[in-house]
Amino acid sequence: MSGVGDFDAIDSLLAAVGPEAGLPAPARRQELRELARLSKAQVARALGVSPSTVAGWESGRDPVGEIRTKYAYLLDGLNAKLATEVGPGSGQSATEQQPPAPAADVPSPECDRHGDEVEVLAVGEPCVLCGAPARHRVAGFVQHLDPADCRPATAAVPAAEPAADERPVRQAPEPTSSTPRTPAPSVKVVPVGRRVQAAAEMPDLIGEAVAAALAEHAGDVEAATAALVKRAIPDAMTLLDETRKGGRYDIVAHPWMPDVLRKQSARGADQVWEARPKWTRPELPPGTHTVTALDINGAYLSALKTHLPLGQLEHSSGFAHDRRRAGIHLITPPHWAHNDVLPNPIGNRDEPGPLWVTEPTLRLLLRLSSPKHGLCDPPEIHESYTSGATEGLLEKFRIALKNARDTAIAVGDEVTLEYVKAMYSKFVSTLGESNYNREIYRTDWMHLIRSQAFSNLWMKAFKAHEEGLTVVRAMGTDELHVAGDWQSVFPEGRAVTEVKVKDHYTVGTPAPADAPASQD
Repeated sequence: MSGVGDFDAIDSLLAAVGPEAGLPAPARRQELRELARLSKAQVARALGVSPSTVAGWESGRDPVGEIRTKYAYLLDGLNAKLATEVGPGSGQSATEQQPPAPAADVPSPECDRHGDEVEVLAVGEPCVLCGAPARHRVAGFVQHLDPADCRPATAAVPAAEPAADERPVRQAPEPTSSTPRTPAPSVKVVPVGRRVQAAAEMPDLIGEAVAAALAEHAGDVEAATAALVKRAIPDAMTLLDETRKGGRYDIVAHPWMPDVLRKQSARGADQVWEARPKWTRPELPPGTHTVTALDINGAYLSALKTHLPLGQLEHSSGFAHDRRRAGIHLITPPHWAHNDVLPNPIGNRDEPGPLWVTEPTLRLLLRLSSPKHGLCDPPEIHESYTSGATEGLLEKFRIALKNARDTAIAVGDEVTLEYVKAMYSKFVSTLGESNYNREIYRTDWMHLIRSQAFSNLWMKAFKAHEEGLTVVRAMGTDELHVAGDWQSVFPEGRAVTEVKVKDHYTVGTPAPADAPASQD
C-alpha cells in the first residue's frame, strides 16, 4: 500500500517553487505548470510518470486512481502557491499576473530540434549514451545535445579497420558520352513525425550504448555487460520512443485497469491466466526413445508481435469475438481430449469452470476449434475487457532488437547479445506496475506478450506432432522435448527462427525377449 511518503516528492517540488480530488481544465493545468516555471520532465519525475504522459494530461486526457489524486494534489498546491505570491487584495489573479522570473536554481525549459522539452541542469550528470557529464535532460534522460560532445568517450574503443564507406576513395574519371551513366542509388526514408528522414540517419542507440559502456570500463567485457544490463529498462524505453516516431498510433501508457488485472494481495497475482504449459506426455510407445530437448530462441522477442490493445480497456459481454480488438476474456474453456499426445492449450489447470484468459490464448482456442483443425469445441465467452488493437504496435521495436541480436551473433559480440536480451526480457517483465519501469504501466500487455510466447511454443509442439515427431514435454515459453528426426522439422542455430539443442537423453528400456515355453 502507498503511504504519505509517496507525496514527499510532490511536497519537495512545491517547496522549490514556493487537495482537492478534482482536476482543473487541461489548459489551466498547463498554465499552472508554466507559471511555476516547471518543465514537464520535472513534474513527470515527481509523479513517477513520463513527460509524454504529463503532456497528455495537459491536452485533455485525465489520469485515474492514485496518480489522479497525486496530480490533483500538485495542481492544488501550485494554485495556492501562486495565489499567495500574488497576495490578497491585489486585484490580480494568478492567471493575470506576469510569469515570475526564473529562480537561479530552477532552470527554464528549452526545446531541442525535435521539439522535445530540454531541461538545463545546474550540475552535470552522466550522459545516457557516453557516461560523460552532460548539462541537459531531454524527455527525462540526461544527454549531450551536440553529438560531437559524446565522441571523446567513444574514442577510447579500439578502432577496427575502417569501414568501406570511411576509406579514402580514388576519384573516378568523369564518364564520357560513350560510357553509360549508372543511376544514383535511391534514398530509403522513414517517417519521423510529419517529416521523413533517410533511413541511414536513424540513430544506432544499441551500438552507441555498447561502445560507450566498453569505453567507460576500459574494454572490460564483464563490467560493461553488467552496466548495460543494469540500465536495460530505461534504454529499452528510449529505443521504444525512437521506434515509435512517426507511428500511426499513440500509446496510452497509464490507462485505467479493471480489477481482474490488479493483484489480489501485496505478493499475490491478479486473476488473468496466462496458459503457461508444463506438460509431460503420460506414456511413450514401448521400447527405447532418444529424446532431444530443444531451446526456442528469443521466445519473448518473437512474442512482441501480437495483437495489443491501444487504448483503455472497455467492458463487453456476449459470445462474439471481434478480431479488430484485443484484451482479456472470461471464458469457459472447452474439454481437451488429446492430453496423451499434446498439451492442453490453456496449460495445466485443475480447477474447472470459467477463467480469465488473454487474447493469444482465446485466438489459439478458436483456431483449434475451427473446421480446419477440429481439435476441440469453441470456448464459451462470457465477458471481455478489450480495446482497438494492432499486431504491429511494437514491430519496429522488435525489428531493431532482432537486427542487433542477429548482428551480435554473426560477429560473436556477447556484450550486445546479453544487453539486447536484457532489454526485451525486462521490458516484458516490468510492463505491470513495476518500480523499475514507470514509463509504461500496461499489465494487460505483459500478460498478452507472455501468453503469445506460450501460444507460439504450443504451435511448435503441434507442428512437431503433425510432422510425425513424438512430443514428450512442453515447458514454459522456450523448451520442447521431442523424439524423432527433429532436424527435418526445425532448423538448428541461434536465430529467432531456429532452435538450439539443450540436452539429449534416453527414455525406456528394450522390450524383453519372449520367455521360452515351459516343458512338462
